[in-house]
Amino acid sequence: QVHLVESGGGLVQAGGSLRLSCAASGDTGCISAIGWYRQAPGKEREPVARAIFGGYTYYADSVKGRFTISRDNVKNTVYLQMNSLKPEDTAVYYCNAEATCRSTAWNTRNYWGQGTQVTVSS
Repeated sequence: QVHLVESGGGLVQAGGSLRLSCAASGDTGCISAIGWYRQAPGKEREPVARAIFGGYTYYADSVKGRFTISRDNVKNTVYLQMNSLKPEDTAVYYCNAEATCRSTAWNTRNYWGQGTQVTVSS
């Protein structure tokens, strides 16, 4: 299994920046995709940025040019650099990993962190 822990959220003024971190542990070697989702009160959880290992990187239109997803393979950590933050970016941000591991009998499963709150003031 894969365990994910997010950090880096907080309160920031509009126009400011934050960097979210997602530390992965467990069967990290079988992760095939990792990304960030967010959910605001009363809204559906939505994808923000997602990286398919060996494939494409996806960004939601609302964050293109402002957010960047990256990873440190040595530290098993994925980051979301968020610049030019807007009040509408306020949400709980969740790290997500897709993994197909021998430990789960090669069943593809999604793993989620507990989320980190990002609040952008106007």
